[in-house]
Amino acid sequence: MGAAKKDKKKKKHEAIEETGKKLDTTSADETSADEPGKKLKNKAYEQELAKLHVELVKLQEWVKLKGLKVCIVFEGRDGAGKGGTIKAITERVSPRVFRVVALPTPTEREKSQMYAQRYIPHFPAAGEVVIFDRSWYNRAGVERVMGFCTEAQSKRFLEVVPLFEKIMAESGIILLKYWLEVSPEEQTRRLKGRVDDGRKIWKLSPMDLKSYSRWDDYTRARDEMFAATDTPWAPWYVANSENKKQVRLNIISHLLSKVPYEELPREKVKLPERKKLNKYQSPDYPFKYIPEKF
Repeated sequence: MGAAKKDKKKKKHEAIEETGKKLDTTSADETSADEPGKKLKNKAYEQELAKLHVELVKLQEWVKLKGLKVCIVFEGRDGAGKGGTIKAITERVSPRVFRVVALPTPTEREKSQMYAQRYIPHFPAAGEVVIFDRSWYNRAGVERVMGFCTEAQSKRFLEVVPLFEKIMAESGIILLKYWLEVSPEEQTRRLKGRVDDGRKIWKLSPMDLKSYSRWDDYTRARDEMFAATDTPWAPWYVANSENKKQVRLNIISHLLSKVPYEELPREKVKLPERKKLNKYQSPDYPFKYIPEKF
């Protein structure tokens, strides 16, 4: 009788262990980046992002060596995650190579210029990657929807911009255009999250509030923009940004696949020996130290 009880207890224990293994497997799947669509946990996200940052550094060195000119345009709805994605791209590379351009509202003088004139000076020279956080496509989106340009001006822009971008491509610029798409529910959640967050309130401009109620107008403008400007030499790439972590990893991976590069040989770095310390004595200077509050 005692042996039977022990055997039953052993089987129960094994069943619990098997269940635990299954739960562990499920947990691992949820944190894995190998299966698209599953929500990434922070650890898995940071691991994948670190790998991509290494590749971006390799790309940076290749761009410098070969004198490549790369221009990346980010467009999308308010709250779609453009800023966070750009930050994820640039946080481990040199700002001398990766430049971010986020132009303010045009001045009266700029409004009188040829439309593309304010953007052209920011185009990449050899050895540069320029990232536009919103771009000349303002004319097809916010300017059109909010009435800052006439319908005729917007239509003419859509006719001309493919030729403009063809000139860019023929001059040797590698142009990548990304549209970040987000659902109305997720956009609402993100915009509401900015209202009471002192770190994010600056992101919520009066224009965002006015634009919020114009969802269908922006959708129509986006669709017409795609129809007119999605060309073989400058195609649009759409990224689903419901999950911020996934969209950052997906866009960086795609970017790396679209700019051919090779890893350059690098000598192993070795720190030189330091000279003997404390030979020099600093004068008794009244340094103004900051308060140590933390």
